[in-house]
Amino acid sequence: MDYVFTFIEGFASFISPCILPMIPIYISYFIGEDNKKVSKAIINSIGFVSGFTIVFILLSIFASSFGGIISNNIKYVKIAFGIIIILLGLNYMELINIKFLNKTKGVNKKTKDLNFIKAMIFGMLFSISWTPCIGTFLASALLIIAKNQDIVKGVLLMLVYSIGLGIPFIISAALLEKLKEVFNFVKKHYDIIKKVSGIILIIMGIYMILF
Repeated sequence: MDYVFTFIEGFASFISPCILPMIPIYISYFIGEDNKKVSKAIINSIGFVSGFTIVFILLSIFASSFGGIISNNIKYVKIAFGIIIILLGLNYMELINIKFLNKTKGVNKKTKDLNFIKAMIFGMLFSISWTPCIGTFLASALLIIAKNQDIVKGVLLMLVYSIGLGIPFIISAALLEKLKEVFNFVKKHYDIIKKVSGIILIIMGIYMILF
């Protein structure tokens, strides 16, 4: 179940209200000046996904190590982490307001004419600068990793999270024109999406407390 929830959290990060509207801009960076060269966009999007995956995996190793340190008190830590995730879910549903999680910071660097390596660096910048935006789901995933206290499983869980977040980027790069209507639909239904995302987090918190 941990892998399933973590994958869902990755995908939920992609459709979060502060990332989704920026997807066409990111894809335009991937394409650069070759507006009709889809293969370039796909290669750069893979580089971008690889970049933030590297950073997230490093975070997972830290989280796993932290979980090992607190192993003697894991029962209480699980309860505490579960409560935190529930609070994050309530914040996402706007039932409470956790100010530092609701601040967003975009990437302002000009990234025209990317290649694979530059796109990877761009992905690393993405993982750092957008942490306040995707912090709700990323924090939830890292808390699950800390709970398991297993570096190998932690890396695999974060890889699954990154796949959940990364696959939509790659698909969007390949199908930008066809997905414009989808993007517009999601923008119009942000309130519902945020509520569903918050419910997912609350379920995650309850699951962590009970299991």
